[in-house]
Amino acid sequence: MTQRLRQAIQAQEFLITAEVAPPKGGDPSHMIAMAQCLKGRVHALNVTDGSRAVLRMSSLASCLLLEQQGIETVCQFTCRDRNRLGLQADLLGAHALGLRNILALTGDPVKAGDQLEARPVFDLESIRLLQLIRKLNHGFDWSDQPLTDGATDLWVGQPWIRNCPISLLCKSDLSAKLKLEHSFSKVK
Repeated sequence: MTQRLRQAIQAQEFLITAEVAPPKGGDPSHMIAMAQCLKGRVHALNVTDGSRAVLRMSSLASCLLLEQQGIETVCQFTCRDRNRLGLQADLLGAHALGLRNILALTGDPVKAGDQLEARPVFDLESIRLLQLIRKLNHGFDWSDQPLTDGATDLWVGQPWIRNCPISLLCKSDLSAKLKLEHSFSKVK
């Protein structure tokens, strides 16, 4: 898998990412075609995870499909639909599949989406998700049990929220390497 984004962060380059929505169905061909148009023009594609609480293919599967096309991705992880066991399992899986760029998000409320009868999980929120990823990168799970088959090497990002100093202060010490804003990206 490519690591152009990581190299650009380390070189303190100005970063450009673009957001891509996974398909609303089982055929990824339209998503791949759109992503191919952006290949080489951006450092990575930020693949949404149930944006606006609307059902779509998983970010994890979509990222793997794009990475297989040579397109670097940032895999969004939201807390809305997974408890801490599910988040940890998916993060370990992302690492094993070579998906190393993660964007930690709390997630949009279910009432904003198209599955109003769904129940939100929110076992963790984005600050605790950042803490969880830091633990996995240090070889421990959320309960401080060692990862006997090896630590992860995930590069985690967080959304850049204008005029929200409390959120930024809480997140600034949690190993976030990247702050993503809708119009552009900033390096920490």
